[in-house]
Amino acid sequence: MEIETRSAPDSAPADREADLAAWLVARRSIAIGFSGGVDSAYLAVAARRALGREGVLAIIGRSASYPEAQWAAARDVARSFDVRVLELDTSELDDPRYSANPSNRCYYCKTELWSRLVPAARAHGFTTVADGTNADDLADWRPGAQAAREHGIASPLAELGFTKQHIRDASRRLGLPTWQQPSSPCLSSRLPYGTAVTPARLKQVERAESALRALGIAGDLRVRYHDELARVELGADELPRWLEPTRFESLRGALLATGFARVALDLRGFRSGSLNVLHGVVG
Repeated sequence: MEIETRSAPDSAPADREADLAAWLVARRSIAIGFSGGVDSAYLAVAARRALGREGVLAIIGRSASYPEAQWAAARDVARSFDVRVLELDTSELDDPRYSANPSNRCYYCKTELWSRLVPAARAHGFTTVADGTNADDLADWRPGAQAAREHGIASPLAELGFTKQHIRDASRRLGLPTWQQPSSPCLSSRLPYGTAVTPARLKQVERAESALRALGIAGDLRVRYHDELARVELGADELPRWLEPTRFESLRGALLATGFARVALDLRGFRSGSLNVLHGVVG
């Protein structure tokens, strides 16, 4: 069943947040698939405020596709806002349908995730399990959403009309450090469809992006894996600075040190889902 948004797009922030609190209170308790990103962090903290500590369980699914830095950030947010956390290992890379990296790769990933998280939530007494899908996501290519529907996962932020900007604004009001955090999908999203997902390739991408962050690059960043070539996408605020020859050479050197043989700075800049466009999945 498709998610229908209920809050008006221009409704006042207080009304939208009151709707979310009411939705949460009606469920009495909730387990949340928790990556520590902008959306799931906001939902977890909003639920903690509405339901109390015992009413919320944030469940982290850890695998090679989940960056170490994001895991650490997720734990820090949960600790700072007193949200209970359960960590589980997931094994999507063991599924050949996932590791072959088809265009619906995310379906197999989320199937693995929810097949582990839902029973864990039930074992801890939680009947409602939710994710951080927002209203903007409904217009994007999201094969993982099918897996969520098949496992009965609720998406209250999408249902109530929270866009990414609404969530950032609400997060800022709550004092969440994630309010200005760049979106960070799993590391597998850096590999073109049809390029096999392996732990070694994921680790190389993770090292590459960490190396660029260490140079001081802020905001949106992707290192797209094309075998020996690293194609770098930077946000509009950063791209002009790194086109300067000396800076580009430092960027190039950092990526060569992670095992890439060639480096290209994409002059079109950061584009969420650019590999979907490249492979004709979306226009």
